[in-house]
Amino acid sequence: MYTILKLYFEDYNPKYPVICLDEKHRPLIGNVRTKIPMTPGNPEKYDYQYKRNVTANISVAVDFKGGTKDITVTDRRTKRDFALYI
Repeated sequence: MYTILKLYFEDYNPKYPVICLDEKHRPLIGNVRTKIPMTPGNPEKYDYQYKRNVTANISVAVDFKGGTKDITVTDRRTKRDFALYI
């Protein structure tokens, strides 16, 4: 853990960027009922029920010190998709 944490304290070197990678599989959901809009003194109201649509896999690579990020959304979450993203 300390080896990884030391990377964040080093000066930025564009030849050797420190890139953080995250991947998340998310269901894309929709509302079953129409929301009741906000009115003065009352917050927006919505139902807890939802309709599950499709799923998507979100991959994110961030170079914090360089100020760049890359986001890719795929339909599947397979080893091949992950390898192609890397």
